[in-house]
Amino acid sequence: MMFVAEAGREGRVVATLLYILITMVAVWITTALPGITLEGEDTTAKVLTLLAVSVIFGIINVVLKPVAKTLGCLLYLLTLGLFGLVVNALLFWLTSYLAGELRLPFHVDGFWSAFWGALIVTIVSSALAGIVRRTRPQVEER
Repeated sequence: MMFVAEAGREGRVVATLLYILITMVAVWITTALPGITLEGEDTTAKVLTLLAVSVIFGIINVVLKPVAKTLGCLLYLLTLGLFGLVVNALLFWLTSYLAGELRLPFHVDGFWSAFWGALIVTIVSSALAGIVRRTRPQVEER
């Protein structure tokens, strides 16, 4: 996700950090849903868990989502893109599984919790990315 046309390595780093921050907020909001839990001794522990889960989710999306889209191309076409919701749910559920394997206190109980959680993450992250895009100063291209 690129927020503005920025030059150089610093721009990519800032865009990546913003993406992680936006994903953290979106995942935090999903913890209000039944079946998605975030535990921790204090706020710092919860924030660090959200950071780790957001990084895991980002890596999963970068690595596996293109593969799923390629392999499920026909299903995407037949369902007019709705199959993407199922793919997102499965990727969110996989994130929960990997978080558990890493002993992170984040858990998604089942497919439907993952489905609604992934939908919320998509909506919130899209909205926040749109806000960030509008409020950040544009870099002039030469």
